[in-house]
Amino acid sequence: MSLRATARIVAAPDGSLPVLRSDGPLALRRTRAPGPYTRVTVVGAMSAPLGGDRLALTAEVRDGARLLVDSAAATVALPGPVGGPATYDIALTVGAGAELRWLPEQLVSAAGSELAMRTTVDLAADARLVLREEQILGRHGERPGTLATRLTVRIAGRPLFDQELGYGPGASDGWDGPAVLGGHRATGQLLVVDPHFTTERGEAGKPSESRLLGDHAVLVPLAGPAALVSAVAPDALALRRALDEGLELLAPK
Repeated sequence: MSLRATARIVAAPDGSLPVLRSDGPLALRRTRAPGPYTRVTVVGAMSAPLGGDRLALTAEVRDGARLLVDSAAATVALPGPVGGPATYDIALTVGAGAELRWLPEQLVSAAGSELAMRTTVDLAADARLVLREEQILGRHGERPGTLATRLTVRIAGRPLFDQELGYGPGASDGWDGPAVLGGHRATGQLLVVDPHFTTERGEAGKPSESRLLGDHAVLVPLAGPAALVSAVAPDALALRRALDEGLELLAPK
């Protein structure tokens, strides 16, 4: 039997969490936070997503609040007894003068799984965002499942970034070719949105042109107060190192 679950986070500027609602496999825990952030850790309470599951997670960062969301372990997409694709929808809203750091662990696409994952972010004009996504295509020594991801980001209702990717046997031809993964099995991106990019940061902030980060990543300025690091790597460790380098350049702690 497939599972339906929706978890919700609401963060207030006084550091409180007016809403912290877990559901099914999405167990939310308030944990000790670094610096000025309120921190919520997503703990997997059971194996999910399995084939046919419908999962959703929403987070609202109210005006002036600062929220860090991470996870205790990787999320593993697995085939399920019901069959068919699973879905995981994430909706994030960040208010005026607020900041969200969305830094979960990797998503692992196990052999035989099918998952469609969509993340939608709505930012106020002066909101800040640090968002990391990492996909590991197959566990050690196995082929990947089918994974489709889409990331959509809007600032004050206007589109900033909209990207859709597909991997695995159910994806379009060429997903593993030299123009996409080139045989790598770890891929991800780091998106940083900061209104100070256009006013204060200078060399420590948004780059003026694209630049390589080591052997596996490229940092690209976007049309707006934002920059993107995209990476492919042979494994999860190399991927995280590449994205951490970008994080230190764009959004140091």
